[in-house]
Amino acid sequence: MPGELLRVVTAGSVDDGKSTLVGRLLHDAKAVLADQMTAVEVASDRRGYDVADLALLVDGLRAEREQGITIDVAYRYFATPRRTFVLADTPGHVQYTRNTVTGASTADVAVILVDARTGVVDQTRRHAAVAALLRVAHIVLAVNKMDLVDFDEPVFDRIVTDFTSVASSLGLPGFTPIPLAALTGDNVVERSIRMPWYSGPPLLRFLEDVEAREGSDIPARFPVQVVMRPRSAEYPDYRGYGGKVEAGTLRVGDAVTVLPSGRTTSIEGIDTADGALDWAGAGRSVVVRLADNIDLSRGDVIVGAGDPRPVVARQITATLCWLSDRPLRPNDRFLLRHTTRSVRAVVDDIVGRLDITTVTSAVTDVLELNDIGTVRLRIAEPIIADPYALNRSTGALLLVDEASGATMAAGMVVEASA
Repeated sequence: MPGELLRVVTAGSVDDGKSTLVGRLLHDAKAVLADQMTAVEVASDRRGYDVADLALLVDGLRAEREQGITIDVAYRYFATPRRTFVLADTPGHVQYTRNTVTGASTADVAVILVDARTGVVDQTRRHAAVAALLRVAHIVLAVNKMDLVDFDEPVFDRIVTDFTSVASSLGLPGFTPIPLAALTGDNVVERSIRMPWYSGPPLLRFLEDVEAREGSDIPARFPVQVVMRPRSAEYPDYRGYGGKVEAGTLRVGDAVTVLPSGRTTSIEGIDTADGALDWAGAGRSVVVRLADNIDLSRGDVIVGAGDPRPVVARQITATLCWLSDRPLRPNDRFLLRHTTRSVRAVVDDIVGRLDITTVTSAVTDVLELNDIGTVRLRIAEPIIADPYALNRSTGALLLVDEASGATMAAGMVVEASA
C-alpha cells in the first residue's frame, strides 16, 4: 500500500518547464493511463513534434493548449509503492500569482523551477517569497534544462549560490537543490549518468523520502462548524458540535476551554458516522460532545489545555496576497473569513509592500493586483486566532467583497490582539 500523503506544488517562471517536469514525473513513475498517453502522442504529432510533448498531460485547458502556457492550477494524483502524491502545477505568469498562492497554501513541498540558462529571476524570488510566507515545510530548487548548458556543474553551482542569497533574505531555513532535465528525464525519476558530479537523489526519490509536514505541537484547536441536535427517541438530549480538528489531538476525558466565552469543561464523547472514537487527531472531521451544557455556536472554538493559547482578537496584523484588480486602500471594508467564522473588517493601515526585486518591505499606501503586503485590520466581532507561523489553519484568513462575494485577498496572521 502507498504510504502517507504528500502535497507538492511546482512553481517557476514562464517556460521553465513546469508542465514538462510534472508530465515526465507522471510518465516515468508509470502513473499515466494508456489512453491518456495515446491522446498526448496524437496531439504532439499534430503539432509536428518528433516525440510526445509530456506537458500536454498537465496543460488540460483549451486556452492552455492553444497558448502553450499554464493558466490554472492543475492537480494530478498519483502513487508509487512508497507514497501517495497530490501534485499542483501552478502558472508562471506574474498575473496568475493568485493561483500560485492557492496551490502553495496546502503544500508540504514546493518545487521551484529555474531555467539553467537564465538562473534566478524575479518570478523565482516571488515564488520563494510565497513559499516562505505560506510556511511550506520543504523547498526544492529544481535547476531545469541542464541539457541545454551541457550539464555544466559550475552553472548549477552559480544558481544555487544566487538562490541561497534569496532564501536567506526571506528567512527560509534551507532548501534542496537538484539539477535535472525534464525533457530527457535526467534526475527526475532515475539518477542521471550525464551529471556524475551530483551525488544527491533524483526528484522522485527525494519526494518519496521527505517527511511530510508534521502536525502542530500546539494544543487542540476545534472550530465549531455546526451544532448537532438530532430529535429522536434514541437520542432525546443529544447535543454535539461538528467540525474538523485543525491542530493537536482531542481525547475523551480531556479538559478543554471554549472560546470566546472562556468556559472550561471536558470532552464526554467523540462521534463519527462509523461510530465513537477515543481520540481524534488533526485533519479528522468529528462530532464532539461536552460534559457540561455550554451554549456554543458556529465560529466558537474548543481548545485544549496548555500553552500557547489562541488570542480572542479584535485587531489583526496580517500579510496579504492581494488577488483583485481593484486596489486595496486604508479604510476599505470587507468580510473576513477565518476558520468557520465570518466577520466584518476594516483596513486600518497598510504597513508595507514586499519588493520582490530586493526582497525587502517598501512603504506604500496601496496594494495592487498580486502585491504581497502587510496590513492592520480592525474587526467587528472577535475571532480566535493563532499566528500563521504557529498553525496554518487557525492563522489563515480571506478577505471577501461583501457585495459581490469575490475573494479579494488571502492572508496570514502575523499578530493578533484584543
